[in-house]
Amino acid sequence: MKRIAIITGASSGIGEEFTRQVCAKYDYAEIWIIARREEKLRLLADELNAEKGTKLVRPVVMDVAGKTGVEKLKAFIEAEKKVQGELEIGLLINNAGFGTYGPFAETSINRQMDMIELNCTTVTGICGIALPYLKSGSVIINTASLAAFLPLGNFAVYGATKSFVLSFSVALAAELHDKGIKVCALCPGSVSTEFANVASNGARKEVKGGFPPQKVVAQCLRRAFKGKTVALYRPKWRITAFMSRFVGRYMGARYTYKYNPRPRTPDTDLG
Repeated sequence: MKRIAIITGASSGIGEEFTRQVCAKYDYAEIWIIARREEKLRLLADELNAEKGTKLVRPVVMDVAGKTGVEKLKAFIEAEKKVQGELEIGLLINNAGFGTYGPFAETSINRQMDMIELNCTTVTGICGIALPYLKSGSVIINTASLAAFLPLGNFAVYGATKSFVLSFSVALAAELHDKGIKVCALCPGSVSTEFANVASNGARKEVKGGFPPQKVVAQCLRRAFKGKTVALYRPKWRITAFMSRFVGRYMGARYTYKYNPRPRTPDTDLG
């Protein structure tokens, strides 16, 4: 049986770093890296395969957003099973996602609904279609966020989607425990990725105070394989997550709305 790893949102940022570390440190027959941006995906695969001298990393150019995206991935896995025989997903990393800065009323509702589709529907659906291929010892990592721990003004929908991912991941870990399948939610604070550029519509090119992703990813992988349900690398993030228990939800949302504005190029479509 061929053991594979699947990583979504693998073309840049945290997903790219997951790909690099899984390739370097873990033993799988193939690593399927999935994203929409073909050029970046293929460059990453070519680089890592050249270093290994193998065809270990396999780029899969695919938009996995929403029900349609999940069905595409399901069909791809089923087609591979017919060609390659029985497959085991030893590691599934749901990293595809995005955010938007700004008050809810000032951001495109279509963009917000797209975010829910990718951040919530896709994560749920991919976990569901992967279940028949997971065995004892398999690991699921779902990328949530430090924003999952408290409602945030100027970040309302994004924070809500990541709260969903955290809650879903912990509950799934409890349900799959007896089968020997581990589930971990990665909950990073500010990390140096393309996130801010996308979330701000280009108004902020870099994540403010962004932390390099290498140690964040390495700690997450270690914790996930040990059966830990949440990964928070920096002490500052762990303190913030802990203290959120003592802050009223409305108070947290109101404070961040008033005092933590984030720059954003206005949307042309607010409908």
